[in-house]
Amino acid sequence: MKTPEWLKPGLYGVACGAIAVTVIGFNWGGWVTSGTARQIATEQSRIDVVAALTSICVDQSKRDPQLAERVVLLKAASSYERGDIVMKNGWATMPGTSEGNRLVAVACADKVGI
Repeated sequence: MKTPEWLKPGLYGVACGAIAVTVIGFNWGGWVTSGTARQIATEQSRIDVVAALTSICVDQSKRDPQLAERVVLLKAASSYERGDIVMKNGWATMPGTSEGNRLVAVACADKVGI
């Protein structure tokens, strides 16, 4: 059986086109693998949960009777100590849990210490 003359260039064109579409799609088209999509979704959900819990932390700080004194200490502390102060005060401990959340404490310290 004799193959048509146009078959070989056609197959090369299909292969080059598939490679070009793949390169363009992953580099500029926004395509990602399932592992990368899962990683992005996990990170975004962590950010959203911290943002939601930070508002609870700020609300708990406003209910603290010693808020004025503690805010003065918070403002005087260095940036890496502020999360510890919020955790020590119990503001980052969410209802139903026994320990504070470090990421929530740091975000809360930024909002309370303003």
